[in-house]
Amino acid sequence: MPEARPTRREVWITGVGLVSSLGEGLKAHAEAFAAGRAPVTDAETFAPYVVHPLAKVSFDAQIPRRDQRQMEAWQRIGTYAAGLALAAAGVAGKPDILSTIDMIVAAGGGERDFDVDAAILNDLATASDPGELLNTRLLSDIRPTLSLAQLSNLLAGNISIVHGVTGSSRTFMGEEAAGVSAVDVAQARIAAGQSEIALVGGSNNGEREDTLLLNDLDGLCMKGEFRPVFSDPAPGFAAGSLGAFLVLESPEHAKARGATPLARLEGIWCDRARRVVKGEAVPGAVEAMLATMLAAAKAETADAILSCATGAPGVTTEEAAALKRLAVPVRAVANRLGHGSEAQFIAGLALAAMAVADGTLFAPLAADPVEAAYPATPERPPERVVVTSVGHWRGEGLGVVEKI
Repeated sequence: MPEARPTRREVWITGVGLVSSLGEGLKAHAEAFAAGRAPVTDAETFAPYVVHPLAKVSFDAQIPRRDQRQMEAWQRIGTYAAGLALAAAGVAGKPDILSTIDMIVAAGGGERDFDVDAAILNDLATASDPGELLNTRLLSDIRPTLSLAQLSNLLAGNISIVHGVTGSSRTFMGEEAAGVSAVDVAQARIAAGQSEIALVGGSNNGEREDTLLLNDLDGLCMKGEFRPVFSDPAPGFAAGSLGAFLVLESPEHAKARGATPLARLEGIWCDRARRVVKGEAVPGAVEAMLATMLAAAKAETADAILSCATGAPGVTTEEAAALKRLAVPVRAVANRLGHGSEAQFIAGLALAAMAVADGTLFAPLAADPVEAAYPATPERPPERVVVTSVGHWRGEGLGVVEKI
């Protein structure tokens, strides 16, 4: 496994934008945790699937209505969260800084027009010449922007248009691993002096019938009622509508503009275990890879571990085994926000930054066997938090957030 890149400069987190089923902004999430609010889930709208629906959000506060009209839900969620991060960092509405911000986005594909898709499929079932019908309907029914709407880099484009972020732009695809890689690149560029300030994040619309179906075909969805992510057997994942963005900055740049950091992003580790060899599953591959990463990051010295475990069968059990060997409090992000795919790891880093900034780790979920394990609460305010990510299909990652 490659070592974390040597850090020549510190990397500070100076802004966080988080929107989920619990609300918007770190304050709303901190208040929900402090009040002991139960996870906000919906087991009826998309029954039998369990989802964490997005809290009521006024997108007009961040996105002009004319721009919202051409955005899909995941784009609105991401653009809104990015605006929250920029505002929290104190750079919103400042063109001189916005024009220098490097943007790295982790994004999935676009959303389908269900009504058009259903109509075409129904007509194909009775068509005498399905090929001719399909060609005709694709030209007449599918709007010209559909192909563009499938492009993952439209989220970055919308953020640039709406918020004026006009530095370099990169978009990564690849589910959970994309979120890890996005932060890895942003952190490494700032640490190496190749960038001074970056906006990095992702978003997910968990309330999509098409992706729920696709995940269910692989046996990945949580059904019936909500269950903690580390339950035995693994419950599958409850999709979460989630947007998470961070503003990362060099200390020199932050100090020059008088910014107050929330936390330091000490390092990122990412790799990919060989889960399958010659078509056969390799038991323990994920557990071994994660254990190696935890050792490299000295996770045993951490005050807490925030796990981005998905709940997917197999890999979640292996992740639990690796975490149980450490006498460190564990909290699962998915137990609070659901699973946000590309945005999940970034949301974990956001909650870690909140924990070290506030000096408070939210309480464990008593029904989760890993969260309830020793020790239940840290002996002192958290100053070093490890965030883990194990993709439901591939990719392992880890980040360390520290108090400044």
